[in-house]
Amino acid sequence: MPTLNAHPFLAPVALYLLGSAIALIGRSVGAKLSHLTALAAGLLGAALSLQALLEGSSMGLGSFSVAPFATISLRLDPLAAYFVLVISIVGIAASLYALGYLAGEHGSLAGLGAAYNGFLASMVLVVLADSVFAFLFAWEAMSLVSFFLVIHHHRQDEVRRAGYIYLVMTHVSTAFLLAGYMVLFAATGSLEFADLRAAAPTLPALTRDLVFLLALVAFGTKAGVIPLHVWLPRAHPAAPSHVSALMSGVMIKVALYGLLRVGWELAGPGPAWWGTLILALGAVSAVLGVLYALMEHDLKRLLAYHSVENVGIILMGFGAAFLLASLGQPVAAALALLAGLYHVLNHAVFKGLLFLGAGAVQQAAQTRDLEKLGGLIHRMPWTAATFLVGAAAISALPPLNGFVSEWLTYQSLLSLSAAGPAAGIGAAIAAGLLALTGGLAAFCFVKAFGIAFLGMPRSENAEKAREVAPPMLLAMAFLALLCFVLGLLPTLVVRLLDPVTLALVGASPQPSLGLAPLSVPVRTGSLAPLALFGLLAALAGLGLILARAMGGPGRSRIAQPWSCGIDLEPSMQYSATALAKPVRIIFSWIVRPHREVELVHEPETPYFVSAVHYDASVHPVYEHFLYAPAVRSLLALAQQIRTLQNGSLRTYLAYLCATLVFVLLLTR
Repeated sequence: MPTLNAHPFLAPVALYLLGSAIALIGRSVGAKLSHLTALAAGLLGAALSLQALLEGSSMGLGSFSVAPFATISLRLDPLAAYFVLVISIVGIAASLYALGYLAGEHGSLAGLGAAYNGFLASMVLVVLADSVFAFLFAWEAMSLVSFFLVIHHHRQDEVRRAGYIYLVMTHVSTAFLLAGYMVLFAATGSLEFADLRAAAPTLPALTRDLVFLLALVAFGTKAGVIPLHVWLPRAHPAAPSHVSALMSGVMIKVALYGLLRVGWELAGPGPAWWGTLILALGAVSAVLGVLYALMEHDLKRLLAYHSVENVGIILMGFGAAFLLASLGQPVAAALALLAGLYHVLNHAVFKGLLFLGAGAVQQAAQTRDLEKLGGLIHRMPWTAATFLVGAAAISALPPLNGFVSEWLTYQSLLSLSAAGPAAGIGAAIAAGLLALTGGLAAFCFVKAFGIAFLGMPRSENAEKAREVAPPMLLAMAFLALLCFVLGLLPTLVVRLLDPVTLALVGASPQPSLGLAPLSVPVRTGSLAPLALFGLLAALAGLGLILARAMGGPGRSRIAQPWSCGIDLEPSMQYSATALAKPVRIIFSWIVRPHREVELVHEPETPYFVSAVHYDASVHPVYEHFLYAPAVRSLLALAQQIRTLQNGSLRTYLAYLCATLVFVLLLTR
């Protein structure tokens, strides 16, 4: 019987599984040792994946049969190696962060450590899978283990509900994925990816289209594409913060990996309408994701909606790649694929950083509600500095990493203008929506950072907040540094992604990056990040020099803030609700704001108000028009089916008899 080769690339998986076993040793010591093991596995995985990408080779890691029809096969190629690198980088930061975070965590630490390592191992196995059975096995393991991580604080009703919704949606995803693989099996007679790749060019167009649509629903649900994202803003905030960083920064990217693996390799890249559909879904997800993020005042829910936004940005790059490949422009398609994959890494880094920062705020101030925070920059200066870096990166401000990948996305959208008038109009609309998304994202993080870290504390817990443990700060500093490295040295990432685009598209991208811009296939601008950083630094220095020259030596005077002669109180500050109100009014036809105001009068007279209760929320259109009717229909159907269970033994025997007759007629 064939066995798995003793390849070094399987060592990180073995370490993660060892970490799961170690976690069961004891409540506290075992949990910390398990996270240390995960840290070692992440470092090893990052080193091995970097080596594999630099070599640019593909190799089988072996296979073994678990049934006559099922084989677990593993394979390492450049696409898999790149996603293992993404998993490992965020895993390193999250594991290091956990060494300090676990001290303030409650619940079963042994179970948390075991599930955490299992989660990382299952994600690595998903991207290494080279057979349908291996992929489904690892996919289901990833879904179930992440479910247990989501309900870690299961004593809270809200957490249990979030876990239930996540479990339902993730199995909807698995059902569509299974259906897609069964269609491929019916067309090819094989469950091995190697056979499916070989047969992909000869598949009938209807079969390929059906597989693509099933895969888009399956992976779109897991990635959080609107309107299939309803689980994401509920589940991500419910999990422990270092797990939230993995789910938002990595797990949803594993779903995007699956879309490329199935939609591009095993069934595609397909006709032009595939790319158009992906591009449209990406644009809608990006705009609506950032709008709903602006409406949120729970810091982790706000970040979760930004994951929807950034998945949309990634899909815009992928959609442009699918579309350009169908139009016979491989170099431009490689550029679009580069943009999407670059943003996969960038989003993993800065979203991981932001979730870790939100966890630090929650642990120090005992709340995630922006309306109860404030003044944390004086109490948690290092957390504030790293969170600010992440906020600037996700807002696509130069010279950080988010700017580079979004600039490449613009460049790939402009490449579509050479494909004809219709494609040019579509590209212009997509570019405009991407620009709107970027502006709203910057405004949202002005709100998030300004309300949480600036001003005066709005609660007693915020007043008492102190800086978090050194391992947590070190993890956030590591990701903040990566935001600068990936923004200033993008040619390193382009070098790593070159074998990926060669394998998928058959061409190398030609982005105009670096100190000396490279040739680019369309008339677009060029970007020199190091020169841009130098210019920004020079302008900042020039401003300081002019201020000193014109104003003389600066003098400091410390005094209490005041408002029109009245001492300033926390209640006088701008609130998160007030700051977001202009956007809420402008886009009210989309976000559907709901407001309730209740006046409480004095007992003696109805003319004097003693208190005002104000509640504001939004009613998402997809929940009102899509999910609510679907749930009502399912409940009505279940009520009708329930009448079949009437408690009569004779009726049940009749059911059995009818079923037997039907099966005999079907198989005769």
